[in-house]
Amino acid sequence: MKKFLSAVFSILIFISFAKAQTAEVTVQLNEQFFDALLDAIFKNANPLEFPLALAQEAEKKKRKRGEEEISSLNNGGFQISPALFVKNQKPKTKNRNPPCNESIRLQREIDGVRTAVRFRDGRIYAPIAFSGNYNPPLIGCVGFSGWAETNIELEFDREKQTLVGRAKVLNVQLSGTRGIGSVLVTKLVQGSIDKKINPMNILPMDKVSFVVPIQNAGSLRMKAVGMRHEIINGALNLRIAYEFQKVD
Repeated sequence: MKKFLSAVFSILIFISFAKAQTAEVTVQLNEQFFDALLDAIFKNANPLEFPLALAQEAEKKKRKRGEEEISSLNNGGFQISPALFVKNQKPKTKNRNPPCNESIRLQREIDGVRTAVRFRDGRIYAPIAFSGNYNPPLIGCVGFSGWAETNIELEFDREKQTLVGRAKVLNVQLSGTRGIGSVLVTKLVQGSIDKKINPMNILPMDKVSFVVPIQNAGSLRMKAVGMRHEIINGALNLRIAYEFQKVD
């Protein structure tokens, strides 16, 4: 009886495939799924960390100025090697203060606000908890923490065949700067998140393509060829278009 039902099921599948070679599958990801996923990420992996945008840009400008000065001297008839600056450089006096790691680290929770993904009113909101350090002039290394309210926009990149997300910082709430440069820190956080997180490659099509074995009837390859999304309260529906191909 079991073999008979399997054979009937296989015949029905092949008949439906003959009529329509494409189909759509809906996958629903709710807020509880993302909560569990984030718990696992923060528990089993190091916190995501990236340099502050301003510190990185300042370092690039400093390096570029040095290269331009050397190039200008060389064009004036002088031949100067950058190695001379290193060789003739006077040893620096030992700094009593440890180096300041100007960076932002994503955290699971800050001030009762947890990093999460929320689906509301047709939009994706993501509170992002963070901590970090920055080094303002004449003050020294200052620690800060807080959370950023972000909005995530999804789109399907047809060229790359990937579902892509882009985070936009809407607001930053700080705690821990002791009032020092809070406006500057807010801009640094916004710039760093915009530059370091975007774009997010969320789901490539090859990750959801697979082969389905059919008993006594061979196998079919389900190739994902497109994706669209729908946001409802509390969940994200991903509608994946599949093309069915015979496996030789």
